[in-house]
Amino acid sequence: MTEPAYAAVDWGTSSFRLWLIDRAGQVLAERRSGEGMLAAAKTGFPAVLQSHLAAVEAPDHLPVLVCGMAGAKTGWVETGYVDTPAPLAAILKQAALVPGELRDIRILPGIAQRDANTPDVMRGEETQLLGALGLDAAGEALVCMPGTHSKWVRVKGGIVEHFSTFMTGELFSVVSRETILSLAVVGADDAEDVASFKAAVVAAFKAPAFAANLLFTARSRQLLFGGTPAAARETVSGTLIGVELAAGLSGAVPKAGVTLIASGRLATLYRLAFEALAVTVQPIDADEAVRRGLSMAAAAIWMK
Repeated sequence: MTEPAYAAVDWGTSSFRLWLIDRAGQVLAERRSGEGMLAAAKTGFPAVLQSHLAAVEAPDHLPVLVCGMAGAKTGWVETGYVDTPAPLAAILKQAALVPGELRDIRILPGIAQRDANTPDVMRGEETQLLGALGLDAAGEALVCMPGTHSKWVRVKGGIVEHFSTFMTGELFSVVSRETILSLAVVGADDAEDVASFKAAVVAAFKAPAFAANLLFTARSRQLLFGGTPAAARETVSGTLIGVELAAGLSGAVPKAGVTLIASGRLATLYRLAFEALAVTVQPIDADEAVRRGLSMAAAAIWMK
């Protein structure tokens, strides 16, 4: 059996993912749980990590590389930020060693945009960018990274020049659960209504200033014309994503289109949204991107 070279961890706010990886970059084992930063802060980061390492029978000496919220101020060890304009290569050089641990555990830094007009931060997404674009990326890329807090990033010549965060996923959760629109989406389950979703994306993209009004149509249309719960949910989702795309696509778009780093349902939704607007996308799986980024960083740290 191939021996593991290191463990790679993507530690988010509400999620934990660990991969056991060999020197060739192949995944030997995988663990996923809901023990993100919020849960680990209560349980203890070392205990959570060790439980998953034990589950995949990782050797005691195996080094661990972590990205994401474990490096936040409220995380395990604060790792700080690389400031924009941020070369992706700089991420590899600023991994912080976790003190007091028997094994070598390092946490990668995030990226900060210290602009008084557009202050912003990211943690974890910088590793996906590294894995998706590489260190020697030529030309310019406009990257969309959907999530609870979606990121839109402009990268030129391997340097993160500017980025913006959109609370699209979090807003969808709040609006669909905590407002009058919760009545409209009850019973939607896994049903899909692609037509309603695309129509909402286009409407919001064309008139983002009317977002609050467009959201309410999910309820009023249902009351007046008998729309389904699925149509209402997709109207809410499409409106919020359409508003995000109106901002994200407001600048110049590279000839190659938008690089979309996403997985699962979010990947499907955003592909449909870009399709509705006739925008070319280059899709990259988010899990694959973060693993590749962690592998690049591990190689730079331990396999020189």
